[in-house]
Amino acid sequence: MADSLDPMPDLEDVCGPEPVGKLGLRIGAIFVILATSVAGTMFPILAKRVSVLRRHVPGFVFEFAKFFGSGVILATGFIHLLEPATDEIGEGSTISAGGCINDAWGEYPYAFALCLISLFFTFVTQIVFFRLGTARLAKLGGQPVPHMHVVGHPGHVDGPAPVDDAAATSGSVSVDNSLEKGQYSNDSASSLGDAFHDASEQNPVVAQMMGVATLEFGVMLHSVIIGLTLATTSDDEFNILFVVIIFHQMFEGLGLGTRLSFLQLDAKFNWIPWLGASAYSLCTPIGMAIGLGVREGLSMSSGSASVASGVLDAISAGILLYTATVELIAHEFIFNKMYHTCSWARLVFSLVCFALGAGIMALLGKWA
Repeated sequence: MADSLDPMPDLEDVCGPEPVGKLGLRIGAIFVILATSVAGTMFPILAKRVSVLRRHVPGFVFEFAKFFGSGVILATGFIHLLEPATDEIGEGSTISAGGCINDAWGEYPYAFALCLISLFFTFVTQIVFFRLGTARLAKLGGQPVPHMHVVGHPGHVDGPAPVDDAAATSGSVSVDNSLEKGQYSNDSASSLGDAFHDASEQNPVVAQMMGVATLEFGVMLHSVIIGLTLATTSDDEFNILFVVIIFHQMFEGLGLGTRLSFLQLDAKFNWIPWLGASAYSLCTPIGMAIGLGVREGLSMSSGSASVASGVLDAISAGILLYTATVELIAHEFIFNKMYHTCSWARLVFSLVCFALGAGIMALLGKWA
């Protein structure tokens, strides 16, 4: 009877590092992912800030990129972060279940708890820094615009809308409804023209910076883990994972790049969007380089690596879910009065772009 029982697998065999081959392909993958990440992140910034491209890239293309990227961020939080975190630090990965982590991790849904804590901490951090930032601006003599969104015509406005004393007292803000060549039209989604507009542009600089910095921090944590995983994954899984991560990083970069491109900064700070795009683009290649350097002793399926990856994924999930639902969905759609009055065609176009980004990114979760 005892002889018929299968012996417990050796943890060193289950959780130890696997042989890593295809070294040349893995090194080449670093540069391929770097190039695609740069392309996805830099395109919105170039299209928004380089006058030649701004004149030649149609507004609807930019609008598509913006909302497609927003959908990608939402799906990344659920499918590519929270779900893996539940696997990495969940009951199925405990030693009793044949995994590599301590059984105590299976006694509570730690991934969801960490996601909740991260989401709440992100909210508290934003409101505290927003208060401190606006107070600092007031002491310096600045007059930050109240946290608001576009009222009236959705055409692009370079800078805050003029506010007279009566409007400031009543809390309402009027925006010039005069039309300029290339602005959006309320009559048809096909006449998006060359306008490059985002509701966040009407927010104070402090709010803009906090929103983008939060998003960037979340995707950078995730990108480093992706790089480590790709560099140390088995040869059998490498090819599929490599292709999926190419699209993953490009699409995620598109979502981040559109938010960086809309930052309303003084001329002396115009380098910030470029720095943010470069930092994101380098994260996965750096993670891959580290993974290749320690490939003989590192296994992302080992107990310690699984816990570290699960904790970071859960934290990143909370950040991205807060950003996607509050900064991107609520502020861009629900509290943006332009979408209360624009044509149904314009609204449907934006929602379809958002759903397409979320859907494609969720589909990629089948392989990554």
